[in-house]
Amino acid sequence: MTNQANAPRIKGWCPGAWRPMASGDGLLVRVRAPLGRLTRHQMLALCEAAETFGSGLIELTNRANLQLRGVSDASWPGLMAFLVEHGLVAADPQSERRLPLLLAPDWQPGDATHEVARRLEALLDALPALPAKMGVAIDAGAAPLLGEVSADFRIERSREGGLPARASGALPAQSSGALLVRADGREMGTPVDSPAAAVELLIRLLHWFVDSGGRDAGRMRRHSAPLPPWAPATQRPAAASPVPALGQHAWGRALGLPFGRAPAATLRALIMADSVGSVRVTPWRRLLVEGFPAGEPSPPGLLESERDPRLAMQACPGAPYCEQASVATLGLAQELAERLDGQGSRSVHLSGCIKGCACQAPTDLCLTGRAGRFDLIVGDRADGEPVATGLDESDVIEHLEKNRDALRL
Repeated sequence: MTNQANAPRIKGWCPGAWRPMASGDGLLVRVRAPLGRLTRHQMLALCEAAETFGSGLIELTNRANLQLRGVSDASWPGLMAFLVEHGLVAADPQSERRLPLLLAPDWQPGDATHEVARRLEALLDALPALPAKMGVAIDAGAAPLLGEVSADFRIERSREGGLPARASGALPAQSSGALLVRADGREMGTPVDSPAAAVELLIRLLHWFVDSGGRDAGRMRRHSAPLPPWAPATQRPAAASPVPALGQHAWGRALGLPFGRAPAATLRALIMADSVGSVRVTPWRRLLVEGFPAGEPSPPGLLESERDPRLAMQACPGAPYCEQASVATLGLAQELAERLDGQGSRSVHLSGCIKGCACQAPTDLCLTGRAGRFDLIVGDRADGEPVATGLDESDVIEHLEKNRDALRL
């Protein structure tokens, strides 16, 4: 489908702030929110940074990071000084190379998720050198939220010890049952009896991963070595809980970002109320705004309906924003979203090239850029076998309209 000369480059690492990645519209600078939570003042500072040093666009990634686009080589030093000043980036560049932690966004101070994260943060400098894309999900509330999110190891509740799924709009109760440390790709995990024991076992497993050749595999899911006998996987995780629904909750409001991105001006308007205390980031294209006043209208341009296709549709930035994309994706994504609005749950992925950065999993429909046109793929990933090739945007719309029944659109 793609010859060697035209194959996109696999860089093998993710952008950061101290190590930005060049893209078609400038440098891509990624910010990890501490424990997945920014204060109102930090969020306002991030909006100012996006407008002053970049293009003004802020993106929310599928690992719950925030990234700024359109940063130039000349503006990057000033941006970094600004981010450090406002506590958005550590002053030590080496800190960015630490193992990234993804927390379930409904953690509360002092609960198991928070305690595990704090204990693990204190030990990150002592961990072995790990592949650049590895990460850990800390999901120790009553029922897992992050089961479908990419992570190499997970700390979560066991089915034997978990509580019923969280009630919508309420903060979770904490289970007194067993915690699990689970390796990605394994259905079962190893039970432990405390956050401290979970961190201890996780660190042993990270050393085992390196010692057993895991660096060659790159990710835990691709590592074929059997788990060590001292980490028997004997219990399943608790039944998953649905992600926080869009709308008003007791703690504030959950709002969606169309295709995972929004102008800084829109996000600034979101947090202007004095009652807003902080913003929690999620891997599901939604922000949880603590203290957002009930009855207050949301800023235009953000999503409030779970059925809005732009919440679930996967679309990379495409051309000209990505130097490896051969097609623009966002205009077609918007047109498809309008045609699919409120019409069901078909998963759709638009990718500017076969790398499929926005979504590594198969989707019901996938449109992949190749040599300036689209390939249409059904039930597979961006690098799957197409059922139609060489389509421009009008061809795509015509094909989908003609085959609406067969594709169940």
